[in-house]
Amino acid sequence: MKELRLAMKVMVVVVTYNFEPWMERCLGSLRRSEHPADVVVVDNNSSDRTVELLRANYPEVELLTNKCNLGFGQANNQGFSLALARGYDAVFLLNQDAWIEPATIGTLCRLSEEHPEYGILSPLHLTGTGNRLDHGFAVYTHLPEDALPCAVDEDDRLRRADFINAAFWFLPRHTLQVAGGFSPLFYHYGEDKDYANRMRYHGLLVGFSPLVRGWHDRERRQPSRKSAFRSERVYLLSEYANPCYSLPRAFAFGVLAGAKKALLALLRLRLRDALAYVGIVFRLLWATASVVRLRKLVRARGPHFI
Repeated sequence: MKELRLAMKVMVVVVTYNFEPWMERCLGSLRRSEHPADVVVVDNNSSDRTVELLRANYPEVELLTNKCNLGFGQANNQGFSLALARGYDAVFLLNQDAWIEPATIGTLCRLSEEHPEYGILSPLHLTGTGNRLDHGFAVYTHLPEDALPCAVDEDDRLRRADFINAAFWFLPRHTLQVAGGFSPLFYHYGEDKDYANRMRYHGLLVGFSPLVRGWHDRERRQPSRKSAFRSERVYLLSEYANPCYSLPRAFAFGVLAGAKKALLALLRLRLRDALAYVGIVFRLLWATASVVRLRKLVRARGPHFI
C-alpha cells in the first residue's frame, strides 16, 4: 500500500507597522493560497488602525501585539519561536507591503522537499505594479529588471543565488534549527544579509523559483542620503559579523573598508560624506565586543535568538 505523504505544515509570519495600505492585498493573497497555511501577524505598535482592522476582518489571523517597535528581525523571531514550539515544518516570511499568487507556498514546499540543501527559497520578486522585476531582486539575482519570463522550462524550476532579500522567504524547520533567528545586532535592515551569511557558513543554499511570483510594493520609496548611509552602515556591519570570514578578514571588510571610504571622501573634499563614514566606523568599533561574541555563538548550530 502506497504511503500517503502529509502536506507540509506552514506558518506565515507577517511583521507589520501601519499595515493599512497593504492589508487586503497581503492577507487576501494568503486567503487564496492553494496550500493551507496558518498566518501570524506580529504588529510593532502601529499608530494607525492596523490592530482594529485585523481583529474585525481577519479572524483566522493570530495577532501578536508589541508595546514598542522591536524592528523587523526581533519581531520575526517571535514568529520563529512559535513555529518551532508548535511543530511547524516551515515558515514563510512575507513583508507587509507584499503579496503572492496562489501557487507560491505550495510550489516552494515541493521544491524544499526535493532540495533540502536549500535553507531559503523565494519566488520571483516583481514590483507592486508587476511590470518588471523588483530592482533589488534583479541586482541580487543578476537578472535584467525587464526580464519577465512568460513560460518556464520544467528543468528551470530552481535557481541558486548568493542572496535574496527577505520580502518572501520560505525557511524549512531545519534552517531555523541550524541557523536560528535574526541577530540582535541588526534593528531594521541588514538582518537578512547577515542571516544569509550565517546560513551559508553552515552549508545551506539560497534559491528562487521562476515558477511562482510575488509582488513587492516598494518602488515608490524615494532614495535619500540618510537611507544610503544606513545601507552602507548595515552592509559594513554584516561584513564585520560574517562568520564565513576569520576575525581579521571581517575587520578588514567591515571596519577598515569603512575607514577607506572615509579617507576617499576626504580626498575628494566631500566632507559631509567623510564625517558620515567616520561615524559609521566608530559605531562598528563600539559594537566590537558584541560582534566578537555573536560571531562565536552563530558558528555553532542551534536555534539562536529564538
